[in-house]
Amino acid sequence: MNKNYILQIETATPACSVAVSLDGDVITAVGAEENNIHATHLTVFIEKALQNAGITVQDLSAVAVSMGPGSYTGLRIGVSAAKGLCYALDIPLIAIDTLYAMFSGFSQRIVQENEKILLCPMIDARRMEVYSALYDQHGHQVVPVGANIIDQEFFQVYEEEGYQLHLFGSGAPKFKTLFEANPSIDVYGDFSNSAAHMTAQAFGKMNSQSFEDVAYFEPYYLKDFIATTPKKR
Repeated sequence: MNKNYILQIETATPACSVAVSLDGDVITAVGAEENNIHATHLTVFIEKALQNAGITVQDLSAVAVSMGPGSYTGLRIGVSAAKGLCYALDIPLIAIDTLYAMFSGFSQRIVQENEKILLCPMIDARRMEVYSALYDQHGHQVVPVGANIIDQEFFQVYEEEGYQLHLFGSGAPKFKTLFEANPSIDVYGDFSNSAAHMTAQAFGKMNSQSFEDVAYFEPYYLKDFIATTPKKR
């Protein structure tokens, strides 16, 4: 039986992370969470992950990459690296929903017996805006992916229905003060995104052969890139 090693790349958030999985199980994951390190660290993390897994690029069956939404620059770096590997090795490219991968990584820490919970992965955008979606504990999407401006009333309809909401990801900490007096909303500042969270999606798409066209695939930016002019000193 062939071994399906998948290289997994996460650069959509401040975390720059690489993992290697084998038939749905994570073998190794390396990375760091720091702004603007993707360009300088991604190649190093790929080499280290392969070394930790005891394989070479020739052993890979596919490359999975976080498709967004998220950082424009980070997504371009990750997708470019993934495409380059797929071209060179003639192996499939797998696109991973970033917010659902975050849900997968975080959901393990929530008590599953409580059916009245909703999980909200958040990726930081500008000011009080985040890229987010809302999932129930089984991973069903309750609110689709969007660029949302969060205020005190944003989750009110779900609070009134008796749900406990869990906010996490790089965009969540800025809402700690906003919701600190709200017993229906928990804000987590300790969640770190990882390429390891992509494993279930990657394995499922590998089995179903749900691959991307390497030549034409583009990240899901959600919003157009806006270039800004540096302020004069």
